[in-house]
Amino acid sequence: MFFTKHRQLIRWIIIIASFAIISLILWNTYVFFQKFKAEERVKMQNWSFAQKDIAETIDLNGTMGNLPLQILESNTTTPMIIQFAEGGLDHRNIDEKKAKNENYLKLLIEQFKNENNPIEIKYNNKVLSTLYYGNSPLLNKLKYYPLALLLIIVLFAAVVYFFYRSSKIATQNKLWSGMAKETAHQIGTPLSSLMGWTEILKMEDTNPDYIIEIEKDIHRLQTITERFSKIGSLPTLEKLDIIEETREAYDYLKTRSSKLVNFNIDTPEYPIYVNLNKQLYGWTIENLVKNAIDAMKGKGDLQLTICQLEEQVKITVTDSGKGINKNEFNTIFEPGYTTKKRGWGLGLSLAKRIVEDFHNGRIKVLNSEKGKGTTMQISLKTI
Repeated sequence: MFFTKHRQLIRWIIIIASFAIISLILWNTYVFFQKFKAEERVKMQNWSFAQKDIAETIDLNGTMGNLPLQILESNTTTPMIIQFAEGGLDHRNIDEKKAKNENYLKLLIEQFKNENNPIEIKYNNKVLSTLYYGNSPLLNKLKYYPLALLLIIVLFAAVVYFFYRSSKIATQNKLWSGMAKETAHQIGTPLSSLMGWTEILKMEDTNPDYIIEIEKDIHRLQTITERFSKIGSLPTLEKLDIIEETREAYDYLKTRSSKLVNFNIDTPEYPIYVNLNKQLYGWTIENLVKNAIDAMKGKGDLQLTICQLEEQVKITVTDSGKGINKNEFNTIFEPGYTTKKRGWGLGLSLAKRIVEDFHNGRIKVLNSEKGKGTTMQISLKTI
């Protein structure tokens, strides 16, 4: 109960704590890098002192101890270039093949200058040589460690975000499914009453044409109820003639749409059988036809065509409306996307789910041209 009540506060605390932890890790990594770099500097200074001691010993014809030699030989990781006062170059811990190229060594000297300040090796106030050294392999790896750590944190945050988003969407889907089923339940009561009143009207010698139209609308309400009741559950498919099912949904809208729309339908003369859910497929056709009518603003030509190609049947709905941009071909199927002032943007997303998730088919924008119209296509497997 406490977490639910203070959800927003807890969320901000987690975000601030996360940023604080990330900042602390990055700062500690930076401090460690600088300390490691300083230790490398001390090591290279010791190396230069050993080089100086050897020069002094040679100049005084004295006996050379083991310590300077051990210091010189101990450095096996840090790349370095020694530039002698006479102009010659020597190197350590650099690829021998590449080091044969003097230009390559000169480029490395410039790089090492940027990485670390050079060290001058002096004897009797005279510069014997200059030591240029770069970062060791370990130091280079440590340099990129904060970036790798930051990338891991970003990826982890992305995983958490998408998990949270998926969980939220799943919860919303359950809510919508529950609301849809409750709506279907609520419609059932007045629908039963309407059916009773229809029987009374039949006994009252009411015009039969009126009764027929009322019964059509009652049947329509029953269909809508069945559609809503199926949301959130896996629908049952049965072998049906897709031409008959398409005509039924198409004709219903034709009789109840503007007379300024020229409806045309072109289908084969023979039946084409497909595994369908009658209510959901009819819903899809109605969504496509309604969208086409809206795109034409209630005036224009609407063509529905069914054709069979090998083991597939193609249903296309073409309008003469305003058309859509090519970059919107996939976007229009996303939930909530709409170009209308009134509308929730659910029609095409529902159509996509019905066709692709429940019928293993395919729905897409076949083609569209601004100002000339759009063609939508459904592809389903035949039996």
